[in-house]
Amino acid sequence: MTEKEKDMQTESQQAENVNQQVDTENVSAEEAALDKKQQELNEMRDKYLRLVAEFDNFKKRNAKERIELMQTANKEVINALLPVLDDADRAAKQLETSQDINIVKDGVTLVFNKLRSTLQSKGLKAMESMHTEFNADLHEAITEIPAPNEELKGKVMDELEKGYYLNDKLIRHARVVVGK
Repeated sequence: MTEKEKDMQTESQQAENVNQQVDTENVSAEEAALDKKQQELNEMRDKYLRLVAEFDNFKKRNAKERIELMQTANKEVINALLPVLDDADRAAKQLETSQDINIVKDGVTLVFNKLRSTLQSKGLKAMESMHTEFNADLHEAITEIPAPNEELKGKVMDELEKGYYLNDKLIRHARVVVGK
């Protein structure tokens, strides 16, 4: 082999070594990028699992709070009605011992007034139905009777049971008699 051929062979080997180094660097760069992407994927998967677990805990806590709220929703109203119940018990005792009917009437009237005012303070409001137009959304017609005059046709003639609103929402329809 000539000197020139040896130089060419050496240059070719050097070029091959450089190519191998570049290939090795490219492979290691690709591996590094792949490792980085895998690490990002693992982080995102971990965040997703934590978020799902946190949301599941939120749903469970919310359901538990809702059940507790429903179980104690009437507590405030019951506590407000207990003094009325106490007054009713005292009135019942007075009925047994009292001879004066007017005192008993006054006592029972006071108990009823206290009951009404307690319920009104909790948002209960009675519906005014007498001599108003019959409205199927508010009234339940029990029967129809002939109206004594033309003005009362289609209007409420009598109220058998009052209708009630609770905080401006209808909770019981009025049961009425309608003129025809």
